[in-house]
Amino acid sequence: MKALRALVLILVWSRAGLGSETHDQVWSLTPKIPEHVDVLKNISTEFETSLWQPVSSEFIKEESPVHLFVPVNSSQAVRDKLKKRGIIHQVLLANTEELVEMQTRNGSSDPRSSATFYERYHSLDDIYLWINRTSQDNSATVKVLLLGSSYEKRPIYALKLSLNSRPDKKALWLDCGIHAREWISPAFCLWFVQYSLGFYGHNSEITQILDSFDVYVLPVLNPDGYRYTWTKNRMWRKNRSVSPNSRCVGVDLNRNFDANWCTKGASSSPCSEIYCGTFPESEPESQAVANFLRTHKDLVQIYISVHSYSQMLLFPFSCSTEQASNHNELLEMVQEAAKKIHRHYHNHYKYGAGAETIYLAPGGSDDWAYNLGIKYSFTFELQDTGRFGFLLPPSNIAKACNEALLAVKTIAIKVLEKTALN
Repeated sequence: MKALRALVLILVWSRAGLGSETHDQVWSLTPKIPEHVDVLKNISTEFETSLWQPVSSEFIKEESPVHLFVPVNSSQAVRDKLKKRGIIHQVLLANTEELVEMQTRNGSSDPRSSATFYERYHSLDDIYLWINRTSQDNSATVKVLLLGSSYEKRPIYALKLSLNSRPDKKALWLDCGIHAREWISPAFCLWFVQYSLGFYGHNSEITQILDSFDVYVLPVLNPDGYRYTWTKNRMWRKNRSVSPNSRCVGVDLNRNFDANWCTKGASSSPCSEIYCGTFPESEPESQAVANFLRTHKDLVQIYISVHSYSQMLLFPFSCSTEQASNHNELLEMVQEAAKKIHRHYHNHYKYGAGAETIYLAPGGSDDWAYNLGIKYSFTFELQDTGRFGFLLPPSNIAKACNEALLAVKTIAIKVLEKTALN
C-alpha cells in the first residue's frame, strides 16, 4: 500500500511539473476566433518569443497554425496568458536545446575524412574550408568567385562548376542561406556540389545538366547571420547590419531586392523579422548577388533560391498577386517536380506562385531575378512542415537534400527541353 501511495505521489509531482518547463520549447497554436488572433499577434512583442510560422505576426489568421518558439524564461507567463484567453497549445518540441546540440555535434571538418560529412551541419568556418578544399581538389572544373563581402566584412563566396568547355553554355544559379536559421539550406548547396562532382558521367540527368549549364552555387548568402546562429542565437533570421536610429539589428535580405520593395508583406520597422531595409539593395549581401546577376543576366537561365521550412516549390510572383507571363510553364515544372518527390520519397510539397501559395512577400530575390529577365525563377522551401522546423535533425538531411536535388534536376531538364524546342 505504501509503495502504491508513493507511486501516486510521483505521478502527481511529475504531472505538476509539466507546467513549469526546464527547456526552451516550440508550441503549435491555432487561433479560432478574432480575439485569439489579436492575442497571438501581441505575444511576440509582450514576451521574449520567436515566431517560426508565419514569419511575422501580421500573417496570423483564424484556423491557420502558428508555430512559436518559447524560451524557458517566458514559458510560464505565455502559458498563463494563453490559458486566460482560452487558447490551447500543443508542444511540438519539448527540448530545443537537445536538438540544437544534435545539429552542432560534429566530427572532422575535412570532407575527405568522413563519409557522413554531407549528412551533418557545418559552421561558417567549416564551410569556408570546404569551399577552398573543393576548388583545390577539382581545380579544372571548380572556381571560387568572391562576389563581395557582408556587413561585418565576411567574404561572400560562390563556386562555379564548369564541367566542360562547350561554347555558348547558359548558366544555372543556386543560392542558399539567405535566412540565417534555415540550416538545411546551406547543407543542400554543399550536397548539390558533391553530388554534381561525384555523379557527373554516372547519372544521365546530372550529366546532361552539367554538359548544358555552368552552375553557380552560393552556399551562404548571409554569412554574418549564419555565424550568429552558431555562436549567439540559433533562431536569428536576418543579416547583422546596424540601423542608425534603432536598437534593433538586421534586415531581411529576402525583402531587400527591388521587386515592389517594402510594400504590403514587408515592414519598414527595423525590429520586424521582415524589415525591408532603408532602400532596395541597401545591404551589401543582396547588392553583391544583384550585381553579379546583373552582369551575367544574359547567361543565367535558371535562378533557384533555397529556404526552409514548409515543403513548397514556388515561383513568381510573391511581390504581387499578378501572374507571371509564363505562369503556366512554371506551374507545370513545379507540379512535375512535386509529383516526382511524392513518387520517390512519399513526401508532399505544395507548389504554385508565391503570393497565392503562402502570402505577399515583396522584395524577394526570385521576383527580382525574374524581372531582370531570368524567366525560370524559383524558391524552394525544404523540409519539414513543422515537426522540427528550423531544428531539422541531421538524420533528415539526406532525404531533404535528395528531394531538393530531384526538384532541381526535374526543372533543369524541363528548361532544356523547352529551350531546345524554341
